[in-house]
Amino acid sequence: MFVLVAAVGHVPLVTGPLRAHIGMVNSQASGVAPAPRACAGCGGKIADRFLLFSMERYWHTRCLKCSCCQAQLGDIGTTCYSKGGMILCRSDYIRLFGHSGACSACGQSIPANEMVMRAQGNVYHLKCFSCATCRNRLMPGDRFHYINSTIFCEHDRPGAVLLNSHLPPLQSSSVLADQKVC
Repeated sequence: MFVLVAAVGHVPLVTGPLRAHIGMVNSQASGVAPAPRACAGCGGKIADRFLLFSMERYWHTRCLKCSCCQAQLGDIGTTCYSKGGMILCRSDYIRLFGHSGACSACGQSIPANEMVMRAQGNVYHLKCFSCATCRNRLMPGDRFHYINSTIFCEHDRPGAVLLNSHLPPLQSSSVLADQKVC
């Protein structure tokens, strides 16, 4: 059983998530030097032998990086994600937006400009982050219990009366407000 302190996070404005394929292009494959292309990352001309093509744009291999962890995306896979003006590796996309980009409680999409609550790798709308028993919405700083993927307030956790008589006071772990995306 986990005892956590609720914390709120924010994700910047976006039109929607985009999963993009990353393709490596040999710019000299035809033997004829093509006109230099501009890199979508740095704006400089791409004179390198290899370049990346993703999200309908060309990139230096060093410029297509995850906005959070700075990993060079061409080195770690063949897909990347774009949301909120950020380009993300799979790990950071899942960390920020969950596996589906949807609220773990209601299943509806979470707009990237909306504040969210996170618990055990799941992402929730603020209005959906509530106790399964009393339906009271949990606020940042509230203690809650996450049992079998279900959220309970401190008062309504299963077995609270039984546990309180046999266990020492609960220790809460600190979860800081997630105001910064990366």
